[in-house]
Parts: sequence; C-alpha cells; structure tokens
Amino acid sequence: MDRVKVIISNNQKKVKIPTGIRLLIRRCCHAVLEMEEFDGNAEVSVSFVDNEQIHELNKLHRNIDRETDVLSFPLGENGEYDINHDTGAKLLGDIVISAEKAVEQAELYNHPLQREIGFLTVHSMLHLLGYDHEDGGIEAVHMREKEEQVLTQIGLKRNDSYYMEDE
Repeated sequence: MDRVKVIISNNQKKVKIPTGIRLLIRRCCHAVLEMEEFDGNAEVSVSFVDNEQIHELNKLHRNIDRETDVLSFPLGENGEYDINHDTGAKLLGDIVISAEKAVEQAELYNHPLQREIGFLTVHSMLHLLGYDHEDGGIEAVHMREKEEQVLTQIGLKRNDSYYMEDE
C-alpha cells in the first residue's frame, strides 16, 4: 500500500465527536489496508450521521426499516476499483457511521467511544475490501478475527470478557 486518503465529514449535530477521532479513523483505515497488503493508493470517505439519517439510508439501500450502527458502500468488486483520475487512487467507497448508535453501543459494551468507532471503521473497511459476514459461518469468524487483529495492533484491544456489568 502506498497512501490512503480518508475524507471525514460530520453530518450530524447530536453527538460531539471527540478530539482525536479523525486521527483514529485514519489509523484504522491505514492498518486494514496494510494488513490486507493493499496495492496502490486508496481513497475512502467516512461520514458521521445521526440515527434518523442512517435509518433512512438503511431503508433506502438495504430495505431494512430501522437504524443501524454503520453502513458500507463499496465502489469496487473482486479487487477492481474506480480510479480518481486526478490522483490515481483507487476509490474504495463510503463508510457511514451513526454517531448516536456508536455512543449507545460503547455504553452497552462498556468500552470507550474510541474503541467503538475504531471497531465500526475497521469492520466497514473490511466490507469495502469484499469481506462479508451476512451468512455467518467461517466467513463471519474470519472477518471478526481480522477486526480484532487490527484493533489490537493499534492499541484498541477488546475487554477480556463479553458480559455486561449490572447497574
């Protein structure tokens, strides 16, 4: 991998995006491409939206009538990508993160918001590169292992347990 350009936009006003999140997202994108030995320059777009906006997108593009945490819109297929003719970079696609859902899930799983946004970014980057978990099985396990490998590498190792503390 040569260079990755990550274009980040905040299209919501419900959650204040903490300092350092933009750098974290860039690190996550870079780490996934490095792990996957991605060849060439790459470009990816990451947008923060609220639950209402992601609900609309989920309904429009996936015919699922509810909010979700993250959506991936790949621009490539089977390793073939559109090219930005100005830069020569491969256009990987768009990642849309619900900032509200990320806060909810960070609280639910009892980990920092940075860990949740890092996870959602890595998860979505793997989707942009062709990974899928929808059918479960070994593909889902393989994708999960890759997510944890990247998150551990950048210092966002998950908690050692899956249980939630009682309030």
